[in-house]
Amino acid sequence: MREKLAAQLYTLRNELKKDFPGTLRELKKMGWQAVQIDGLHGNDPREIASVMDELGLQTAGMHVGLERMKHDLPAVLEEARLFKTRDFICHSLPDELMNPEGYRSVREALRQVAGQVTSLGFRAGYHNHDFEFHTSMNGQYALDYVLELDAENPVYAEIDTYWVKKANVDPLAYIQQYAGRMPILHLKDMTADERRYFAEVGSGIIDFIPIIRWGEASGVEWYAVEQDYCPGSPMDSLALSFENLLRMEPEIKRK
Repeated sequence: MREKLAAQLYTLRNELKKDFPGTLRELKKMGWQAVQIDGLHGNDPREIASVMDELGLQTAGMHVGLERMKHDLPAVLEEARLFKTRDFICHSLPDELMNPEGYRSVREALRQVAGQVTSLGFRAGYHNHDFEFHTSMNGQYALDYVLELDAENPVYAEIDTYWVKKANVDPLAYIQQYAGRMPILHLKDMTADERRYFAEVGSGIIDFIPIIRWGEASGVEWYAVEQDYCPGSPMDSLALSFENLLRMEPEIKRK
């Protein structure tokens, strides 16, 4: 399991703006084997890819905006090739698309992108928040509608445990429908108090042992650890999540 752990770089967005290569080096020293790209903050992708190659850091997919997918796809694919990843994932939606008409357009756009890249060996995906659970489409959550399987133009799930829990849905029960369709799973915990805020993995109320057991049996290739906002140093938060996950590993492997 530990070789599948990846640090989602959105967690370190402020640090990356100051020193992208140095931040990657710190993550490697911490023990991470992979990162998930979330913007390059003005850096040349070739230079960042070179640093990652030097460090032996793998890429657990890239987060990109839907508009980039639609209008800048050749550049997205070139970055994916540079970072040696098959996966690029729509990370969020603007407010104006969080309605039935918007979700219909998002589903169609993602399927069109998938139709262009699947034969090339790439996978287009979608990362959820809680807002997709607030709209019903054809009797299902808008998230399920967006991710409904089109075998010819498959759009892959990247489910975020925190946001599912935030929507008052059980993360373990929810992800089961995406077995074999979720190469990357986002691990993010929630505080036990009334704020229900972001927490380091293993320090909150989500039980990750059965979730990761399910992932190991269901085709998950990467577990991307993200914390949107941290009470102190984001690097310390990632370190704590990493240590907690490693402590869980013996129990995860126990049958």
